[in-house]
Amino acid sequence: MDNHPESRAAAIEAAVTALLHARQLGEPVAAPALPDEAAAYAVQQRVADALGWFAGGPPRCWKSGGPSREAVQTHAPLPPAGVWPSPADARAVPFHRRGIEAELALRLGEAVDAARAATLDAVGAAALVDAITVSIEIVDSRWAEALAAPALAKLADLQSHGALVLSGWVPYTPRDWSRQRCLVTIGARPPREFIGTHSMSDPAWVLPAWLRHATRDGAVVAAGTVLTTGTWCGLLDAAAGDRVAAEFPGIGRAEVAL
Repeated sequence: MDNHPESRAAAIEAAVTALLHARQLGEPVAAPALPDEAAAYAVQQRVADALGWFAGGPPRCWKSGGPSREAVQTHAPLPPAGVWPSPADARAVPFHRRGIEAELALRLGEAVDAARAATLDAVGAAALVDAITVSIEIVDSRWAEALAAPALAKLADLQSHGALVLSGWVPYTPRDWSRQRCLVTIGARPPREFIGTHSMSDPAWVLPAWLRHATRDGAVVAAGTVLTTGTWCGLLDAAAGDRVAAEFPGIGRAEVAL
């Protein structure tokens, strides 16, 4: 793709316009081409500004993750109106699709600025976490191509985020994540079990890259900010009318009605 400044600006503008149209009218639109990750993140910011998601201050809930420790992590701030306590009732929400990801969310106990974020490894970042909870991410898309859209278009669309359900918080302690069980129930189907299936082998692994991203423009990540850290169950399909539950024994259970 042409990365000339004028072409770059036009691509960002086209993606912002498309996403605002999709969100305001509730109609998926064709995914545009974007030149690089920086452009996708610029689209995230422009859409958030246009819709006033974070007018009251920096984002207080994020998602971050990737397919492996070797892959580049991606990040997205989550609109506060779509972050719900469990049990949640989403039956009135007109999702285009209802993908389900069972996750664990972490809560920071201390504020982090860019200087501090630059020094953190996974162990140091995990020491800043004060609580953990079970989360269910509902995966949705504003693109007509849905999950077949180009990777950068999906990143611009908050990595295909629909909503997030959070259970009750419990104190965070490191554990043997290779033995952690995750049980997912969708509708009348039998529960599915996953053991030690987090892509990073440890949900806290995503913290340093996320903190450096979230503070890159001088922002401070406040104490109490929440990060959901990636799926343990891959992407499972649900339908309107299903009740979904995700349980991590020893941590908690989240539920949502779709």
